[in-house]
Amino acid sequence: MGNQINAGDTAWVLVCCSLVLLMTPSLALFYGGMVRRKNVLSTLTLSYTFMALIGVQWVFYGYSLAFGADINGIIGGLNFVGLNGVGALPNGDYSKTIPHELFAAFQMMFAVITPALISNIWIIKNM
Repeated sequence: MGNQINAGDTAWVLVCCSLVLLMTPSLALFYGGMVRRKNVLSTLTLSYTFMALIGVQWVFYGYSLAFGADINGIIGGLNFVGLNGVGALPNGDYSKTIPHELFAAFQMMFAVITPALISNIWIIKNM
């Protein structure tokens, strides 16, 4: 079959990507209901801050360290720094039916929500 973009797979991953992206502010609203009124703004602020901060870090070096050519099986190399070499064509190593850019964006959504989840739990425990 080869590395051929499938419209259905691409559409489904786009939908999933948007749903995971919506989980981050929703998470802040959920945890905002568990804290005092004065702390709701901090849960929202942390979630949006992580969306911006981790998004930029993921593009510059995060994707490369997570999915680049491995260095002794421990961490990825820097061959995708700044998403260099990540394009609209599928990458057979990760997904053969969706664009490589979309795969990177989908993985970024989980990189964004992870620190937001941890920080909001920390706020709940320390209130």
